Amino acid sequence: MITPESAVEIVANAVHIVALIVCVLVVPSLVGGLIVSVFQAATQINEQMLSFLPRLLITLGMLVFAGHWIVRTLCDLFIQTFKNAGGMVG
Repeated sequence: MITPESAVEIVANAVHIVALIVCVLVVPSLVGGLIVSVFQAATQINEQMLSFLPRLLITLGMLVFAGHWIVRTLCDLFIQTFKNAGGMVG
């Protein structure tokens, strides 16, 4: 039987994993954007492509680099959730 505590545990685990995956993808892009912004401020170049393209490439690179880990982590989450689902039904 599913209890409020087990429901909170399931949601908390899912939110934790989603936050990890988002951090893996977003934090390197934020650092790259900060570096490009400092470069733009120092040289007074206000080209929009210069701020967008490095962040895009960094995000795509992180998808290539960490894609296997992301898929494996999501698969483990779903497998664990579906294995536990049988015991939660009354």
